[in-house]
Amino acid sequence: MIPINKNDNNILIEIIDKNILIIKINRNSSRNSINKETADDLYNIFKEFDKDDNLLISILCGNGDNFCSGADLKEIPKGIESGNKILSPKETDYAPLGCTRLQLSKPVICSIDGYCVAGGLELALWCDLRVATKSSTFGVFCRRWGVPLIDGGTIRLPRLIGQSRAMDLILTGRAVDSNEAFQIGLVNRIVESKDQLMAHSITLAKQIISNPQQTLKSDRKSSLDQWSLNLNDALFNEYQLGLKSFLNQGLNGSISFNNGLGRHGHPISKL
Repeated sequence: MIPINKNDNNILIEIIDKNILIIKINRNSSRNSINKETADDLYNIFKEFDKDDNLLISILCGNGDNFCSGADLKEIPKGIESGNKILSPKETDYAPLGCTRLQLSKPVICSIDGYCVAGGLELALWCDLRVATKSSTFGVFCRRWGVPLIDGGTIRLPRLIGQSRAMDLILTGRAVDSNEAFQIGLVNRIVESKDQLMAHSITLAKQIISNPQQTLKSDRKSSLDQWSLNLNDALFNEYQLGLKSFLNQGLNGSISFNNGLGRHGHPISKL
């Protein structure tokens, strides 16, 4: 059962086709900024999502006019004054925005419309893929208030778009439209309008989960693990993960190929 705080309505959830989990940030009046309760919900929901064998992929989006404007700056001083501490990653996997320190075994698609800025950009960077509307806006807007990136933004942004481009966004705090975001690799897909956004995201999710899952998860894990490893260790890790998934799925897949199955883009039902 996906946990959610019954005392608030900050997150909405929906399950599509039994294995696609849609998570909507529901604080439209504050451009879907993240307060403590919302961070708690995101953390708990994604932890449970990763444990649920029936759920294969998640789509994170904003309900209303924006994806997410980051941390609720009205709430931060109240939390500090109340004695809430921001604990380091060595102390907890709970992040200021809730989920951004979690290392999931399954992919997450970020579905973006409107503002995706400050901590909202960090949430999007945490996801595996990003689909955005033409009217979306990206940026490190927290720069103008002296609020730092503390949910992985200074790490994931350079890794995603390169150091030079990342420094441009981090140092200036300027707005980036969806066309530039696509050109620099910040987003993977652009759709014309908000009406098309969720349908496109669900289609992408279905395409991903139509593939053999153990091998997909294994290759995904190797791609994420390699950032913290030297080349030889990364190659060995890839080998170990790949060998296990090959023996469990790839071997049957190669037999299916020899039997004429799965060619020309046709899916294989099971391996």
